[in-house]
Amino acid sequence: MKINHIPGESRGKGDHEWLKSRFSFSFADYYDPSRMGFGPLRVINDDWIAPGSGFPPHSHRDMEIFTIPLSGKLHHKDNTGKESVIGPGEIQIMSAGTGVTHSEFNDSETEPLNLLQIWIEPSIRGISPRHEEKSFPFLNEKNKLHEIINPTGESNALKIQQGAYIYLGTWNKKEEIKFHMHGANNGLYIFVIEGMISVGEVAANKKDALEVTQAENISIRVSENTFLLIIEVPNV
Repeated sequence: MKINHIPGESRGKGDHEWLKSRFSFSFADYYDPSRMGFGPLRVINDDWIAPGSGFPPHSHRDMEIFTIPLSGKLHHKDNTGKESVIGPGEIQIMSAGTGVTHSEFNDSETEPLNLLQIWIEPSIRGISPRHEEKSFPFLNEKNKLHEIINPTGESNALKIQQGAYIYLGTWNKKEEIKFHMHGANNGLYIFVIEGMISVGEVAANKKDALEVTQAENISIRVSENTFLLIIEVPNV
């Protein structure tokens, strides 16, 4: 098993007054040739958007984009006529495919919005754009890893156009998670939203990440008050 520890403070930074961001991989004006992605995982942005502010209409293509609000509410609008507001416990995925234009704004005029936005390259390019979002009330069930995105959309998950599996979980006690990879060449990206974990002899704290490769079975030791995002991707 190979483990790469990425300290949260080593992430790239963006500050545009209305938007403060931390970049896990090279993005916008932040460029680090050693941080270009993890398999098809290309972006994990930790964004803070000021009240009443947001991203004006902009376009994407051939990318699987999913958004996880951590606090506050996100107002989404796109050129397909879709308009919605999502908050914590709700997740949005967009297959940009042949092209989609959308805007994303903080729905509040008084409270900041904090979200994670993740981009994963699709396994097939040129597909028709698709937008889906879902509420996950079971995320309130603690001390369990919940699958929220998978390649088929089965088990109440959102569907992604890639051989990737995405999980969220919150723990209020110490526990050991036994994780089994879906493929021999897959890698596991573990992002610690809150709390602390360890894999083998490697520990990770809040906003740190671990990249785990060359392993089929992984044991993740979770501390109290921990919130995790786990992404399994192929071809790492």
